[in-house]
Amino acid sequence: MEQQIVIVDDDPVTIKRLRRVLEKCGYRVAAFTSCQRALDHIAKAGADLVISDVKMPVMDGMEFMNRIRSRFANVEIILITGYASLDGAVEATKEGAFYYLAKPFSPGQIRALVAKALEMHSSRLEALRMANTKGEGMEFPVIIGKSPLIRQVEATIAQIAPTDCNVLITGDSGTGKELVAKAIHAASHRAKGPFVAFNCGALSESLIDNELFGHEKGAYTGADENCAGLLEEADGGTIFLDEIGEMPPSMQVKLLRVLQEKELIRVGGRKPIRIDVRVVSATAKDLKVAAAEGTFRKDLFYRVNVVNIHLPNLCERKEDIPLLAYHILNDLRRRGGREVDAISQKAMDLLTNYAFPGNVRELENILLRAAAICKGRTIGVGDLPSDLVELELHAYKRPENSLMTLSELEQDYIAHVLKLTGGVRTKAARILGIDRASLWRKMKKYGLT
Repeated sequence: MEQQIVIVDDDPVTIKRLRRVLEKCGYRVAAFTSCQRALDHIAKAGADLVISDVKMPVMDGMEFMNRIRSRFANVEIILITGYASLDGAVEATKEGAFYYLAKPFSPGQIRALVAKALEMHSSRLEALRMANTKGEGMEFPVIIGKSPLIRQVEATIAQIAPTDCNVLITGDSGTGKELVAKAIHAASHRAKGPFVAFNCGALSESLIDNELFGHEKGAYTGADENCAGLLEEADGGTIFLDEIGEMPPSMQVKLLRVLQEKELIRVGGRKPIRIDVRVVSATAKDLKVAAAEGTFRKDLFYRVNVVNIHLPNLCERKEDIPLLAYHILNDLRRRGGREVDAISQKAMDLLTNYAFPGNVRELENILLRAAAICKGRTIGVGDLPSDLVELELHAYKRPENSLMTLSELEQDYIAHVLKLTGGVRTKAARILGIDRASLWRKMKKYGLT
């Protein structure tokens, strides 16, 4: 289906130029000199992207953008103007513009920017679609991503879920191992049975024994009645053993018996109890190495590792970051959080270039913080942690295909830093290594005020 773009500008020459460039790219384009007519068109025919001038009679671009945001929240917006200013760019992105582009611009610039904006739009809609695929009762886990690595994970889940084999999920912390375990359970014939999760590294040996296997009345002081453990509670369903590599050796022996004999003995008990449970384990350790070194039983390793699913780090699937980011924002709004529904192009560029040592969990924490401090409905660069901003500063490049004077380079870099700091002059001056008064003089000199 052709992506739909609406152009609004009071200059017919600009409209003609934009229309010619975009229609050559295969987009369906509607153009208007009136903001109200454009709003009426969007209400009837819809739009994926709006490109609007800022300075227009009757209704200016900022008011037009605010009306679009209030009525059509998922439409991306690019503002263009021949009167570009730093304050205008900051205000536009805070209010929800994907990008703020100064005239004159080249066909290459507009093509690249439109492609990025429409990719963001697709990520936003896909996140909404995935959020709406959750079923009743236990929410059906949605694996977020479209990268080849994630599609391979989904294919493996679909293939092995209907079987009853044990599964070992490997990957670094924060990659979503429990989510995959829930997806395996939900797609299996055990879906109507219980899903029970337990972290093997969170408790002492005696507490692990009691939690997993339960106890008989009188097994120890305070054991006043029989108590089933988590393995019994998972009967007919799935138990997820997170951080199985941290399980003490004595518990490894007891778990091995459960896998081999399909039965367990409670703490203080003598009578074996039959159970029917599927074991899905997870670890950030290399269990094969641990088994070779003798810190993890080889026979247990072969039992839990019938099928291995390895989860990639987030930095290995950067194309999934926009989709994940919008999924997190949608989830935040559903839980009654702030009405933040967009991420600026510059902020998204920072996120996609970041290494994310904490993986998806770190991305979620960053966006929760950003949504909490964001003053508008769009997360901008100034709402992100300083280490992401520092990363972008180190990656600064002068404009391509141009030889610049020292003065022009200084102007460009100061504008770059000011955009990254959201126009906060104290922060920008600190990064530039000058005082606020010197920064103000330079801004006045270069027309950046």
